[in-house]
Amino acid sequence: MADSLSNPGFPEMLPEALELAREKAPSNRAPEDTVPMISFNHVSMWFGDHKVLDNVTFKVNRGETLCILGRSGVGKSVALRILMGFLRPQVGSILVNGEEINGLSEEGMQEVRKHITMVFQNGALFDSLTVRENVAFPLRERGGLDEDQVQQIVERLIGMVGAEDVEDDLPASLSTGRRRAVAIARALAAQPEVVLYDEPTTMVDPLIARRLGDIIQRLKHQLGFTSIVVTHDMRFAERLADVVLFLHQGRSTFFGPLAAFMASTDPQIQQFLTLDAYVLPSA
Repeated sequence: MADSLSNPGFPEMLPEALELAREKAPSNRAPEDTVPMISFNHVSMWFGDHKVLDNVTFKVNRGETLCILGRSGVGKSVALRILMGFLRPQVGSILVNGEEINGLSEEGMQEVRKHITMVFQNGALFDSLTVRENVAFPLRERGGLDEDQVQQIVERLIGMVGAEDVEDDLPASLSTGRRRAVAIARALAAQPEVVLYDEPTTMVDPLIARRLGDIIQRLKHQLGFTSIVVTHDMRFAERLADVVLFLHQGRSTFFGPLAAFMASTDPQIQQFLTLDAYVLPSA
């Protein structure tokens, strides 16, 4: 199956789909204020003798997009898994909307996950459920909707990511780009405040990467979503980032605005930017 999103006009459907979901289901959103939505404070984590994160500090304000950059194996995805409560750091404080989450019970983390959702590299879709059923799952879990309302929201979210032609297919039959797009639709059905994206452009072509970027941008500009995007793709980050966190050997060597990152004279950052820009010569 072709690795494409078939509806180039899909972003126009986004606000209507998401606002319908919010109108029909109860909201557990915290009040907006000046407290950062996400804060990492001096977070360190080891796997055995290997220090994966070393005294990492950053914050993300409500409505911002943070891109976490760095080479493979520097702890980028680990930071997302800590935010979801899948991993617990040995040192440091993690705040979500001003409340400490490090050390919460699993029950407490379930409450946090009502506000934060994650789009995994592989999509993490339920293999035995169709595309339509995957997207409907969070709506049914949350409750408060009748089946007609669930199906109306699902149709609009599936249309938003251009997956109407595969809505009755199982995930195993989908291309990488399609699985990731469906995973975003399912994440949005959960009505989160924060969406975490783990390498969304890995193994997809530039057209798909651009359209996935369009979704993330529209979520931010029209609905005020907060996003954290782990990526090695500097071009993708340039389109999305308000702020950048650069990790090198588990340490945060830069945190600040995108423009300042691009202008940095730090040797590790310059090497990263140079390698990212390198294009193999034609034969």
